[in-house]
Amino acid sequence: MRPSVRQRDREGRFPIEEIKKLAELGCCGMLVPEQWDGPGLDTISYVLMLEEVARVDAAMATSLSVTNSAVQVPLLAFGTEAQKKKYLRRLATGEILGSFCLTEPQAGSDAAGIQARAIRENVGAGLPPGVAGSGGVYKLNGTKTWVSNGSVAGVFIVFALTDADAGSKGITAFLVEPTFQGFRVGRHEEKMGQHSSPSVEIILNDCEVPAENRLGLEGQGLKIALTALDGGRIGIAALAVGLAQGALDSAAKYAKQRRAFGKTICDFQAIQWMLADMQTEIEAARALVYYAASLKDSGARMGAAASKAKLYASEMVNRVAAKAVQIHGGIGYSRETDVERMYRDARVITIYEGTSEVQRMIIARDLGL
Repeated sequence: MRPSVRQRDREGRFPIEEIKKLAELGCCGMLVPEQWDGPGLDTISYVLMLEEVARVDAAMATSLSVTNSAVQVPLLAFGTEAQKKKYLRRLATGEILGSFCLTEPQAGSDAAGIQARAIRENVGAGLPPGVAGSGGVYKLNGTKTWVSNGSVAGVFIVFALTDADAGSKGITAFLVEPTFQGFRVGRHEEKMGQHSSPSVEIILNDCEVPAENRLGLEGQGLKIALTALDGGRIGIAALAVGLAQGALDSAAKYAKQRRAFGKTICDFQAIQWMLADMQTEIEAARALVYYAASLKDSGARMGAAASKAKLYASEMVNRVAAKAVQIHGGIGYSRETDVERMYRDARVITIYEGTSEVQRMIIARDLGL
């Protein structure tokens, strides 16, 4: 990854060749059982992979996190055998990537506030609309924003209201292919960082989705979304740890080489203490991530633990990246250095997969507040 990371960032180029190589190592479907052509590894192994990738390229780790956590995990949990056969094997081997379409222009942290609609048509006579595989199509209308992998994915989990009067209980999930009639990729976001991980607008205009592509039951969409987000937060927290470690590695290396006032700057106590604080914060975040991952692997409740890991790690990486730039001095503000890119890449981590404020709400709720 490292030889091309700066150029890809400048060009906003998706790392398709690098992703293919990672797919050969099993990185595109780590949590998928062997029966569906995945390596069947545990969450600890998965977060270790994301951490190592993010040490070099956080944008690539984001793309891997989305296709692994946000798409394959809910498909594995809620998909039919036919859906798994059609999509899960291809996702696990990296033949296609997955994308997650929840956020809308007026619905971000408030996932229950989505406005996209899904209306079922051409249902067979006498067959109830809520029965899976009973024929017909759903027509989806709406706009999704900030869709990671949106311009390169082969399948999307799209959330839309099948019963507008039921509020959050009326949300349903669908497996949508980009070739479906009425599906269109809109504008690409011009972002501060993570340039090689595409974030796009998805426009659904009477998008025709076969009934057999509904994921789970009608009205089960919010549960599916929250299941994906809980696991996804552990992955993003691991990404934050890896990015912070990469920033620390760069800062420590530079501090040992840069000379000022007749000695290397790592000999100054001010720099030593900055590096010591960075290392300590990274280790604390890493422990939270591994603990949340171990809870998930054991089958225990891990929602609050995932939120704690995501909250602390995402805030931590912004502090560490800022210090890494500071240690580099003027050159740290230049695109000649990796820490400049890391600083930009880190900023979004307190926002996506649930803002820091949302994580605090979940943690407070766990305290009974």
